Amino acid sequence: MSLLRRELGVVLRRRREDQHKTLRDVARAAGVSLGYLSEVERGVKEASSELLAAICGALAVGLPEILVEVADALFLADAAADGRAAVGFVPATLVVAPAPPASPAVASVVAGPRAVAA
Repeated sequence: MSLLRRELGVVLRRRREDQHKTLRDVARAAGVSLGYLSEVERGVKEASSELLAAICGALAVGLPEILVEVADALFLADAAADGRAAVGFVPATLVVAPAPPASPAVASVVAGPRAVAA
């Protein structure tokens, strides 16, 4: 069973590293000690909702977005621990690329016949 605080720490660290920010940068911006932020990222400390909001603010990401990512990780970890396959599971963080524009010929078929003014 995966713990919420561990998964939360993994997500926060990944977001911080993706932004090329140091622990010191985020701790300063969030108004928390560097040591405490490190413990949160390592899953040692359980952060309060106020602290999580401050860390998310320092990372310029919404708390709901982080929590959805954590929920996805917990779901997959739980399924793996039970030996279940996560068939059909689509992570909430999945970004679907926009479809390429259709050629004019295809667009006219899709749009249907056009009325012609006399």
